Amino acid sequence: MPVKSTQKEWFVIVNPNAGGGKGRKDWERISGLLSGAGIPFTSRFTERRGQATEYTDEALEKGFRHFISVGGDGTLNEVVNGVFLRGDIPSDEITIGIIPVGTGNDWGRMFGIPTIYEGAVKVIAEGKTMLHDIGLVNYYEGNESRSRYFINITGLGFEALVVRKTNRQKDKGRNSKAIYFYNILSSLISYKIIRADIIIDGTRNTAPVFSINVGNGRYCGGGMRQTPDALPDDGLLDVTVIKDMGRLEIIQNLRLLYDGTILSHPKVDGYRCSKLRVESESLLHIESDGEVLGHTPAEISIIPSAVNIIYATKVIQ
Repeated sequence: MPVKSTQKEWFVIVNPNAGGGKGRKDWERISGLLSGAGIPFTSRFTERRGQATEYTDEALEKGFRHFISVGGDGTLNEVVNGVFLRGDIPSDEITIGIIPVGTGNDWGRMFGIPTIYEGAVKVIAEGKTMLHDIGLVNYYEGNESRSRYFINITGLGFEALVVRKTNRQKDKGRNSKAIYFYNILSSLISYKIIRADIIIDGTRNTAPVFSINVGNGRYCGGGMRQTPDALPDDGLLDVTVIKDMGRLEIIQNLRLLYDGTILSHPKVDGYRCSKLRVESESLLHIESDGEVLGHTPAEISIIPSAVNIIYATKVIQ
């Protein structure tokens, strides 16, 4: 039986490799700031992918209900997945804060979480919380069905290819926003448009697809605004479908991905829904919160008001 928690101690999960090793290098400073702010905590360092999920699950069993993710968007994604691993603890009893150490820090950007450690710790100490929706993607790896929760954005198609390349380079110690942008340009050479059926709340749309982004949040890829109007607490998913754009047309319109006007392009469709399914003639690969998953067919849904998050600035329409 899970322990009923009354404690206010935080469980801090540190990704030492985040930000090209900043998680490890800066931990002494971060831990000193947490102590100085009067925030009681226990901490653990991850050693491999997926371990933050395991640590979160173990900490929940021990009675922890307050978590701080020290890392990037991928570490936060693992913590969120740990929250839902058990199924016997109501997720809305759990609170998550972040201290951004990664390269992109896209989820924190939406809530005004400072990348300066003093500012991030101050936000946690102030303790403003809101209930945040969580997305769920069901997908395939070969013939095996899989599931993954996400807090920010799931991307299918081109986005997944870029994330796969970027993560391979991160694993080799190369870590910067410039690498992600380089991979966007280099991936355009080989990427092919794939025809797909997109079933939005039961209504089928067929289109040639360059990419599909399903957003609970607004930012991805180090500041791109693929789903610029998404709200994290409206119980809905924002969907952006970039259709049959050619390579040159993509390059010419990259600015639209950064200034939040991507939905104004005639070859881009936007939807808002509670559930969608994507089927494709050739496989569309998938990423969630910067973590590479599997491929289509995929079904994506939303869990409203799922978990408490610490924020600095509340997102409004």
